[in-house]
Amino acid sequence: MAKAFSAGRRGITGFLEPAERDLLRKLFTDIITMLEPETPAHEDPLAALIGLDMDVSVPVDPALLRLLPDAVKDDADSALEFRQLTERSLRETKIGALRAASLGLESEKLVLNEEAAKLWAMALNDVRLVLAERLEIRDEEDADRIHEVQDWGDADDVESYLSLVYNFVSWLQESLVQAMLAAMARSK
Repeated sequence: MAKAFSAGRRGITGFLEPAERDLLRKLFTDIITMLEPETPAHEDPLAALIGLDMDVSVPVDPALLRLLPDAVKDDADSALEFRQLTERSLRETKIGALRAASLGLESEKLVLNEEAAKLWAMALNDVRLVLAERLEIRDEEDADRIHEVQDWGDADDVESYLSLVYNFVSWLQESLVQAMLAAMARSK
């Protein structure tokens, strides 16, 4: 199978077709919209600086909850307290990675340095998490079911289409991670 990304002397390069770039741009934008906080940053400058957000709550949307899971299990009060201390900055970090990756889609040839590759990996991972939740992927058996859809002509319903998109994003992420590992090995 062809690779989307490869490691070279100038960093990690990738080539995406215009339709692939358009699809990724839309996916990144959708996830950014999902992650945008419902309330503005706290008016207290210190609270805003450290990312404290007393207005957060556990996300109702399961896909958003998969992006922003509870860090503390079996203790709702501790989980909420941790969420208040970290969620806003986590959202901002994820949005930043998605925006950076989206900006990279302006040209057909992508050239990623180490930092840009990490941002791309984060962005692709977040897209995969949302798609996995929408497709109800919980285990290997569910993932195998998704991989059965191989052709865009087979995408006659929403689930089949999302399965193809999930497979495409998974392929991109795997190719990127392999290129990142090759670049790390090359630099040693």
